[in-house]
Amino acid sequence: MSRLFSPLTLRGTTFRNRAWVAAMCQYSSVDGLPSDWHLVHLGSFARGGAGLVISEATAVTPEGRISPDDAGIWTDEQAEAYARINAFVRGQGAVPGIQLAHAGRKASTWSPFKGEGFVPLEQGGWQTVGPSAVGFADWPAPREMSVEDIAATVQAFADGARRSLDAGFEVAELHAAHGYLLHQFLSPLSNQRTDDYGGSFENRSRIVVEVAEAVRRVWPEDKPLFVRFSATDWVEGGWSLEETVELSKSLAGSGVDLVDVSSGGVVHDARIAVGPGYQVPFARAVREGSGLPVAAVGLITEPVQAEHILVDGSADAVLVAREVLRDPHWPLRAAHELGDTVDWPEQYARAAWRH
Repeated sequence: MSRLFSPLTLRGTTFRNRAWVAAMCQYSSVDGLPSDWHLVHLGSFARGGAGLVISEATAVTPEGRISPDDAGIWTDEQAEAYARINAFVRGQGAVPGIQLAHAGRKASTWSPFKGEGFVPLEQGGWQTVGPSAVGFADWPAPREMSVEDIAATVQAFADGARRSLDAGFEVAELHAAHGYLLHQFLSPLSNQRTDDYGGSFENRSRIVVEVAEAVRRVWPEDKPLFVRFSATDWVEGGWSLEETVELSKSLAGSGVDLVDVSSGGVVHDARIAVGPGYQVPFARAVREGSGLPVAAVGLITEPVQAEHILVDGSADAVLVAREVLRDPHWPLRAAHELGDTVDWPEQYARAAWRH
């Protein structure tokens, strides 16, 4: 059996393989509610053989949405709407996961179907918040969060995790990457505070630790907790790979089980060297430096490429995104190309590749 199709167990959850689907925003919700689109979108990846299917960045508060069309988990009604989706995902043999998120200063933006940039208040936008009153690109500056705002946000993540559990999710991932709120606190480029949440590495990391510990208190001991980090801002003076390793190591003691390693997003003009597997070295560094399992992302498109990432010890799983949009059955195709025997949905089995 290939490494890609060997099971992985974290706490009490066993993933049937290590070909996982990353969170991808769909901008297709009304009042934060997932719809039939989400059922088919997420369900197709489960049917296609993925071991884990992570739902899109799901806002823990209304003002935490990237756009007015984002999914949310701040109400019980939203959790109920996710329940049937998760039941289908689980019924196809995949593990349903949720990415808990708050966009911070990058909130209140148009969905890509409707425009670009910031949504004005008079057109349905809202006042954003952040660690400091420093805007992203030329967007309006956020309101600097008070200590009370921070505490309320930590609680909102915990409440979102509790609702996620009620909805049937089996993995919770904290979104601390791509320039969104938790990443904004981590990076000196967006965090200019002088209190206990700014300045030193320990202070800038404080909210992430508090969120992880608050979520872990409501998230069952037998279910895994992930964190997604941007390992580097790709800008001098920003959040660094060394800091990512150090914080990952610390979070192991806060109940975090795996780090999902991405990069960039906190500034609009970073020069990023993009190419096949370009973020895999970051994943390897975090894995070796923290001792935690990691998932690698970033232009992973070929089964042999994914297998090599796992075999050479760079990661414990791979997260695929755009490639499964092109081919939702990518995991099943990968198994065929790697010579593994896997179970197709019985409805498709007669037409499946045979060995």
